[in-house]
Amino acid sequence: MDLVARVRNIILTPAREWEVIKTEPISTGEMFTKYVMILAALPAIAGFIGRSLIGSSFLGEHYRVPIGSGIGSAVLWYVLTLISVYLLGVIIDMLAPSFGCARDMNASLKVAAFSWTASWLAGVFAVIPVLAILSILGLYSLYLLYVGMRSLKEVPPDKMVGYYVVTLIVALLVYVIVGVIAGLAIVTHQI
Repeated sequence: MDLVARVRNIILTPAREWEVIKTEPISTGEMFTKYVMILAALPAIAGFIGRSLIGSSFLGEHYRVPIGSGIGSAVLWYVLTLISVYLLGVIIDMLAPSFGCARDMNASLKVAAFSWTASWLAGVFAVIPVLAILSILGLYSLYLLYVGMRSLKEVPPDKMVGYYVVTLIVALLVYVIVGVIAGLAIVTHQI
């Protein structure tokens, strides 16, 4: 799997790329080591640089997160992101029978692993704190999730919206919990 080609194709021609991914024999280990672990590092590193090395100004005061706290935060966020991707795959797979499709953990993990590409790419805007708002472009990952689920999980058309909405709600809860854990760990570390 060519990382750059996969990123370009999943962003620019998602329907076609999901069909390629569908037939690709790729293990969970390969998905994580050759794709997820690399791309998930982008926002973690960019966030560290933006918060700890560049910093931001507010009302004439410049603020930077201390280097140790910044590294700890980046590592924690990175690890929790990896766990979240796997949990999303498990959720997609567990919900599948309820929406008329077969359980297939490999396909579910493919959807979870490749659908968040846009979000990880948009995370690079955190390198310059004033541009971090552009991370909203990562919402394109929600579309990638929908197209990936439709393609790889072969959801009956009448059940696709329900499957997507329930998956999205559960995924958002997982990410909120991850964010709270990360936030508490950061606050606790700084006290």
